[in-house]
Amino acid sequence: MSCGMYALLWATCLSAGAVSCARLSSPLGPVVDLGYAAFAGNTTSPAGITNGSVAFFGAIPYAQPPLGNLRFRAPRQLNETGLTKQVTDARNWGPPCIQRPAVVGIGSEDCLTLNIWKPTNASEGTKLPVVVYIHGGGFYYGTPQGFPMYDWIAQNNGIIAVSITYRLGMLGFLGGPAVAADGDLNVGLLDQRAGLEWIQRHITKFGGDPANVTISGESAGGASVVMQVVAYGGSKPGPFRRAIAQSIGFGPTSTEAQVEATFKNAVSFVGCPENSMSCLRSASIGAIVSAINRTPNGQFSPIIDGPSGFLPDLPSRLISAGNFNTVDFIGGHCTGDGRTFAGGKPSQFITEDDVRRLVFSRWPGVSNATIDNALRLYPSPDTPGSPFATQYDRAYTMAGEIIFTCMDWFLANKLRSKAIKNVFAYSWDAPDTVLYNTNPFLGAMHTSDLYYLFSGMLTTHTFGNAGNTFTAFNTSETVLSKEAIAYWTSFAAKGDPNARKDSNSPGWPTFEDSTDVRLRLIRGNNNNNNTDTRSEDISMQEIQRCQFWMSENVTAETLV
Repeated sequence: MSCGMYALLWATCLSAGAVSCARLSSPLGPVVDLGYAAFAGNTTSPAGITNGSVAFFGAIPYAQPPLGNLRFRAPRQLNETGLTKQVTDARNWGPPCIQRPAVVGIGSEDCLTLNIWKPTNASEGTKLPVVVYIHGGGFYYGTPQGFPMYDWIAQNNGIIAVSITYRLGMLGFLGGPAVAADGDLNVGLLDQRAGLEWIQRHITKFGGDPANVTISGESAGGASVVMQVVAYGGSKPGPFRRAIAQSIGFGPTSTEAQVEATFKNAVSFVGCPENSMSCLRSASIGAIVSAINRTPNGQFSPIIDGPSGFLPDLPSRLISAGNFNTVDFIGGHCTGDGRTFAGGKPSQFITEDDVRRLVFSRWPGVSNATIDNALRLYPSPDTPGSPFATQYDRAYTMAGEIIFTCMDWFLANKLRSKAIKNVFAYSWDAPDTVLYNTNPFLGAMHTSDLYYLFSGMLTTHTFGNAGNTFTAFNTSETVLSKEAIAYWTSFAAKGDPNARKDSNSPGWPTFEDSTDVRLRLIRGNNNNNNTDTRSEDISMQEIQRCQFWMSENVTAETLV
């Protein structure tokens, strides 16, 4: 294991040459001994939480550093044999993986670490359920530092929480035949899987139950959750039993020609001969950073990697064919996801041509015939009986349903067809207050749910504080935050968000293919200790639109 920047504290064995050592301890904080390594964490009680302290262990390596010859290769397991005599300081976060925009000295290639929160009294044998968070960020930025899970554990002292750092952008998703021949594809997704497999081997030492793991993520993290569910076409069991996918953030999957063109450009930017993986592996981090910054966002992202690969086909096709792992599932989206990705402001949508031009700029592979069919499904405001008051209403509804709304409905529906009972759907209709005050037309925009689930987190995509800031809640925000965390952690613990829900919260009905009901999470007024959360039926018109977007001929064009 590479100790690198981590401080080491030495424990003393009982006697020289002793076969075993005394229980390791540290003046820094509580110690968890994994045998091959031991870590000292810290304890804290989040502001306003009084029902239990939380122990945090950060920057725990789950794989060998992906450096040198391991660059662009699948993560390699650590040497987990032997008996350690030292305790590693694990009181802080590890470095984020290199982001885009990239800057030398900010972020690191040596970033394959995870973070663990547990109740202070949890220990080996406690067998608590485990929830694992996979951050979003378009597969090119983001870090667990923006998603602290203290409140999840303090509010529900019956679970363990983990977050995983994984390779991003060029270092995580460089593709093409040269990489396939002398490396591995989709190594960022393989990093996530390696972290989940580490959890299977070692979470018992922290008091967790490896047989009761839930994965959770939003946007690219939600897409990652879906990809983990469909990994290997369902031919290998996943190291988890439940999944929460929020605002599933797929962009069009790159074609083979696009992947190869991106590879050739990257090689050129680095200054290597064509197809020279050895040159790419020996290139300076400065050259890699330059190539990252000269490549547009989205060109380094998950790709189809063949029948025996991690992602053997488009997720939509794997789901449609039933080639996925059956899991308990929560799937949902923010009601303003489409507003975030409509392609323009309300004033820019005056005519139907504006809808056609702006919305579908994100989906260049969609044919004119498919666009024409879509526009008929979303009738113009001047059509009698149209549910859309303006062209902007029409545009953002379409932009949201193309993927964010319809993919969660699609997977929920397919899971129910496989007789999975614990399936739940939601829509999030409470805006991120800070973002809303800046752009009210966005409503409950993309990432609004994260604001409430992670302590007032605001994604700013800057280098300060790992790209995030935090804002104190007002009264009604605090109530909704506690309600949502209770639902989420209840599902992780029991497969049922109602099991440990807040006593004032409504029951969350299961998603049934015959009724298509979901929970709509809504903030209450500022002086009310209740939210306005309620269940709602998914309209037949929305279902018909989702059936269109998830049909095989359309997903062949959207490449989701």
